[in-house]
Amino acid sequence: MGQSILTDIKNAAKKSLKARHNELADTQRQMDILNGRLFADGELPYFKDKIAQTGQFPLKPKKLEVLQINVGYMCNQVCEHCHVDAGPDRKEIMTRDTMELCLEVIRNTGAHTLDLTGGAPEMNPDFRWFVEEASKAGIKDFIVRSNLTIILANKKYHDLPEFFKKHNVHVVSSMPHYTKGKTDKQRGDGVFDKSIQALQKLNEVGYGMPDSDLRLDLVYNPSGAFLPSDQSAMERDFKKALKADFGIEFHNLFAITNLPISRFLDYLIASDNYEDYMYALVEAYNPAAVEKVMCTNTISVSWDGWLYDCDFNQMLDLKVASKVKHIKDYNEDVLNDRNIVISQHCYGCTAGAGSSCQGTVA
Repeated sequence: MGQSILTDIKNAAKKSLKARHNELADTQRQMDILNGRLFADGELPYFKDKIAQTGQFPLKPKKLEVLQINVGYMCNQVCEHCHVDAGPDRKEIMTRDTMELCLEVIRNTGAHTLDLTGGAPEMNPDFRWFVEEASKAGIKDFIVRSNLTIILANKKYHDLPEFFKKHNVHVVSSMPHYTKGKTDKQRGDGVFDKSIQALQKLNEVGYGMPDSDLRLDLVYNPSGAFLPSDQSAMERDFKKALKADFGIEFHNLFAITNLPISRFLDYLIASDNYEDYMYALVEAYNPAAVEKVMCTNTISVSWDGWLYDCDFNQMLDLKVASKVKHIKDYNEDVLNDRNIVISQHCYGCTAGAGSSCQGTVA
């Protein structure tokens, strides 16, 4: 790929696709590409046909374990591969009224894990209130997905480590690599140094320490058009490097495959890697991973209360195939009777060892 194209992509990525009026801000345009020539001409099999070969179509939900709630697309970063297309210019934010509906579901659902995401979820003005109320609901694993730099972004966020500790929040943090160059390339100049400072602050209050119940996990996703390597091996490398260079401790590393949607799809097309990447995903298809993909045990809730099978479907506006489509009408029995909505991006969750918000699955 030419240096000029790389520069164009880097400069454009300072704003969201939506703010740039990029055609891929339209989810239907993304779907048109995912259903385009490669699959329409039979060059590659549609995902539904692929899983049908192993008797796994239609994909059905299992027992609900995870309620994942996106509290807004606003973020202090504009990361190169963000599937949410989050950024400072995104104003979609969950209201307290919608949070109240979510709390009612949390109190009555069978889910044992609550997963708050964004954007930077901490930027929602009602974030702390929501955490305080949700923490009373008896959830076993209360996750907040933090980009780390938010802790240093403004003095009003500086006490987040103590706030997380008070409510025994499980912090899952983005960390593309243990080196400055690869991290800043994907997430922006200066992100690595700020992330290191934030991790040190989390360690100071007890997060990530070997015998601590304050869980601190990191998330890796590739910086280019390739699949992640072995999660266990990468975890060892991350732990060794971060400990030696910065004295940082953490518990687990989650390796997540980049799905061909939103900004990563834009990157693939601009860098002329789209077809090769789709071939790589299809060729790495693993039927064993299908059994454990996150959409089978998760419900994803958007900032405005709509329900989706997963966070990626939410970003493509593929709502659940159920008469219950909004949090205000939530009915777990009805939702459990649905078929999971799938498309070609689902190859990303079933390639190699599989991928989910909790890392590899197979």
